[in-house]
Amino acid sequence: MSRCEVCGNDYDKAFEVVTDGASHTFDSFECAIHALAPQCDHCGCRVIGHGVEADGVIFCCAHCAQHAGVSGLRDRS
Repeated sequence: MSRCEVCGNDYDKAFEVVTDGASHTFDSFECAIHALAPQCDHCGCRVIGHGVEADGVIFCCAHCAQHAGVSGLRDRS
């Protein structure tokens, strides 16, 4: 069995995610999201969809970007 790097659960259905050349083991998508998904620079939520980005800063939506003083971004539809 493989141990989840976030919660430590030793699970027979764990899976591996490779990103930027590094391998990570998780027991659930929840743990993978917690460890790997970027956070919105305004509200702090994990961005698991497309999100929006301006000058290297990631936001969960155009609304949060606007509240952070970034104009001109639109949510994808």
